[in-house]
Amino acid sequence: MFMQAILRYTTSTSSRQLISICKTKSFSLKSRSLSSIMSEPGAAKKQQKGKKKDKSGGGGKAPAQPLELDPLPEYIQTRIDLFDRLKAEYDEQLAAKTPSAIKITLPDGKVVEGQSWRTTPYEVACGISQGLADNAVIAKVNGILWDLDRPLEEDTSLAVLKFDNDEGQQVFWHSSAHMLGEAMERHYGGCLCYGPPIENGFYYDMFLEGRQVSSNEFKSLNDLVRKIQKEKQPFVRLEMTKEDLLKMFEYNEFKKRIINEKIHTATTTVYRCGPLIDLCRGPHVRHTGKVKSFDVIKNSATYWEGKADAESLQRIYGISFPDTKQMKEWKHFQEEAAKRDHRKIGREQELYFFHEWSPGCGFFLPKGTFIYNKLIGFIKDEYRKRGYQEVISPNVFNSRLWEQSGHWQHYAENMFSFDSEKEKFCLKPMNCPGHCLIFDHRIRSWRELPYRMADFGILHRNELSGTLSGLTRVRRFVQDDAHIFCPQELIQQEIAGVLDFLQTVYGVLGFTYKLELSTRPKKYLGDIEVWNNAEKQLEETLNEFGEPWKLNPEDGAFYGPKIDIIIQDALRRSHQCATIQLDFQLPIRFNLKYQSADGTEKRPVIIHRAILGSVERLMAVITESYGGKWPFWISPRQAMVIPIGPAFNEYANEVKKQIFEAGFNCDSNIDDGETMNKKIRNAQLAQYNFILVVGEKERENQTVNVRTRDNHVHGERSIVAVIERFQHLDTTKMLKSEEAF
Repeated sequence: MFMQAILRYTTSTSSRQLISICKTKSFSLKSRSLSSIMSEPGAAKKQQKGKKKDKSGGGGKAPAQPLELDPLPEYIQTRIDLFDRLKAEYDEQLAAKTPSAIKITLPDGKVVEGQSWRTTPYEVACGISQGLADNAVIAKVNGILWDLDRPLEEDTSLAVLKFDNDEGQQVFWHSSAHMLGEAMERHYGGCLCYGPPIENGFYYDMFLEGRQVSSNEFKSLNDLVRKIQKEKQPFVRLEMTKEDLLKMFEYNEFKKRIINEKIHTATTTVYRCGPLIDLCRGPHVRHTGKVKSFDVIKNSATYWEGKADAESLQRIYGISFPDTKQMKEWKHFQEEAAKRDHRKIGREQELYFFHEWSPGCGFFLPKGTFIYNKLIGFIKDEYRKRGYQEVISPNVFNSRLWEQSGHWQHYAENMFSFDSEKEKFCLKPMNCPGHCLIFDHRIRSWRELPYRMADFGILHRNELSGTLSGLTRVRRFVQDDAHIFCPQELIQQEIAGVLDFLQTVYGVLGFTYKLELSTRPKKYLGDIEVWNNAEKQLEETLNEFGEPWKLNPEDGAFYGPKIDIIIQDALRRSHQCATIQLDFQLPIRFNLKYQSADGTEKRPVIIHRAILGSVERLMAVITESYGGKWPFWISPRQAMVIPIGPAFNEYANEVKKQIFEAGFNCDSNIDDGETMNKKIRNAQLAQYNFILVVGEKERENQTVNVRTRDNHVHGERSIVAVIERFQHLDTTKMLKSEEAF
């Protein structure tokens, strides 16, 4: 991987030309075996041929194609020859450097001595404990991720990161992606493209001429990776000039595009493991033996840089861990997650569905719509308590609005646009520019501020079809979007109010969360004093809020600092739904002003905030988090009335009517073809919160016999008492309402 952020590139090379390049360069073979090119230090001896027990989880029978190409593509040896020559030159330069004494400060404040250009983080870790060195994934030197075997250059603060660290995990999976890339080259040939770590694992894209990857080939890839693991191939870093990079990757049109279009420095780095040499910033684990458990898990087709008019690529996904126990836990977790997949539950519970004629747009059925509206109603109730004012803004705007806001220059390709009467119009992808027009339609007084403007308008974003995924990535959605227009001196007050808001909402939904403050990036707009003041207010507010938070230096947007809120669901998966973003630039672009108390005009700050975020996405998150077992207040199936026999069908319907008219979702099952026990079981499987059984005694007493979907029996209650209890559960929004009944 060279760049995780994929930028737009319009290729000047046609697909036909590209196939010609790959055919004449990538697939031109010499009669060389792999062992003849494994010459770097640490490479394993030639592997013995023979059948071995399959330990991979990749599934499928091995295909007829050989495990690895023999001979291998010519570009592999050409690449290695250039690397070896340049690496020898670098090693001579390194040896010629005069070492000097340096101080290495550890996280506990202890200082150890070392030598510049000689001492490595791994050696320091060994001096602390061999266990630390063995479990280390990567080092952090003066705040920068650093290879464990790369010599230190000056006085240094040093931290050693393990797999349980987020950055360590990403480095581990990045290195695993290189191992997958090596296996893909050895098995397919082809042209590797991007291979980044992702939230749960990694992938690699490859251009293959005239073929597609099959899941039947996963076993071969896993077998090759096991060989790569055993060889303990070191990850070797080398800095190269742009000219040499173009020579090294002349066979690969995609790498050449990256080099020509994305690299704006005189030099950049490559990393080698075994025969693979890849354009990469790094850093990496010490060697491939550190990856103890590896599995290829799925494949898909994609486009170069996500552009539908670009070349089609084959993408292979993988997962890896430092030990096999973690892999077993991960696979168990995936099995549980599959049971909770929101698309599966949505279909089974008749909540929502999707259709090819409206890709990326959910069809919400009555029961799904009930949940959707309950979520929005919950937020609207909170708005009334918290001084928000709801507005309705247009769905369609002239493109001039987006030009003024700055979105057109950076976001036009993600907007649905059309021509009308010789003008360009767009479906809105966000609400903020329209809210600026509402604020600016008349003179505003300081007495109106803070102006908390909320909008549940429908938004459309032209997401690529390959990225669409159930309700988590859609083209049509609604946000609980709000923009707070306030003076700079009220930022702290308003941020505190938003944090309290999200704590209330996430408490009801049953989510824990993490807070992260992202500060001024290197490339920012505006007055640095305004930034400093805003960041100080955000930091003070977070400290007063009392929940732990993490600082992300230089990770804010160019127009203002932000607070990211990461929630965790019942499966301990992380999701970002809420956001709090300060914006100094949009008020400038729209020349927004208000009359201050002293009569002068001042410019407000905008706070962008969402608590639920996309309601569609949150629907997916809570569907999977609850596993379809909805809390009573939001459940589309709150009660089912079941008669013990046909003689009590009329009373069952009467009970249903009373509870339904009281405002609750209540059904009755008077199918005489089913036994009472089967009706109860079916209601429990359908996740009705309460099952109300009625017979002779209940009819005489105007009562019901209450039990829950988990078969907890509460006994006989009057209909009036049941309704009163339902009202209490609805108002308090208890998560475990069946137990508390």
